[in-house]
Amino acid sequence: MNTNEGPVKHRVLLVDDDNAVREMMTATLEHKGFEVVAAANVSEALRSITTQNFEVLITDLHMPHAGDGFTVVSAMRHSQPDALTLIVSGYPDVQSAMDTILLEADEVIVKPFEVKRLPELIREKMLVRKPAPRPAKERVSAILQRCMPVVILDWLERVQHSNELNNVRLSDQERTGHLPKLVEDLIVRLRKPPATTKDSDAVPSSAAVAHGELRYSQGYTPAMLVHESRILQVTLFGTLQSNLSFLDFSLLLPDVMTIADEVDAQLTQSMDSYMNALRRSTAA
Repeated sequence: MNTNEGPVKHRVLLVDDDNAVREMMTATLEHKGFEVVAAANVSEALRSITTQNFEVLITDLHMPHAGDGFTVVSAMRHSQPDALTLIVSGYPDVQSAMDTILLEADEVIVKPFEVKRLPELIREKMLVRKPAPRPAKERVSAILQRCMPVVILDWLERVQHSNELNNVRLSDQERTGHLPKLVEDLIVRLRKPPATTKDSDAVPSSAAVAHGELRYSQGYTPAMLVHESRILQVTLFGTLQSNLSFLDFSLLLPDVMTIADEVDAQLTQSMDSYMNALRRSTAA
């Protein structure tokens, strides 16, 4: 039987991929009068955030990927900025990054911790917490410009884990090649209003043409060109997901459509350039 310690049942979203931990924390909180909605992964958590209201978020940091907890916190900050947010981490060195983390989360709880202390901690924090200021909203172009170094590094890390692309041995500099200029071209297009109502407003890209020629000379196959372009789209959308709290959602859909169209247009130009280089080599 639950023990109510106050007239209000505070609603808690609890996110943890460890079934035993999630069940134990849920039981402890419900016993102390909290109403708990439990989620086993990021997708479930995001679905709950967009369809329900909560006063408290408790999320594990790694589920199973590093930073999963920040994705959940960012979504909560955007949708429900006044909610108390707590991150649970099993990494002791998280304390060294406390200042950065606290820009998003109200508290970091380092494992192991006493679960029975959790209800008391939540109530203490809710008594002293002030409503969070809403973060300034940014266009997709501004976020990508600000995160350009992260985009390049994230793309490179994803490529380095691709068995198909690593059939060709290249240095990091050779691998990234024209990528910064391709992303810069995308940002420039995102900043412009649509010029026409035709299928694509993409413009010729000298970087995309040079990229196709470079990849041919490096030994890439057409399939590898397509694969790395797909990784670029995944990386760009992953960057936006990591910045949910800053996104201007009223402009998100057209910007996402522009990203998809521009990356595809760049791939088409790179592929044409690649095939031209192939034909020249065959004719020689």
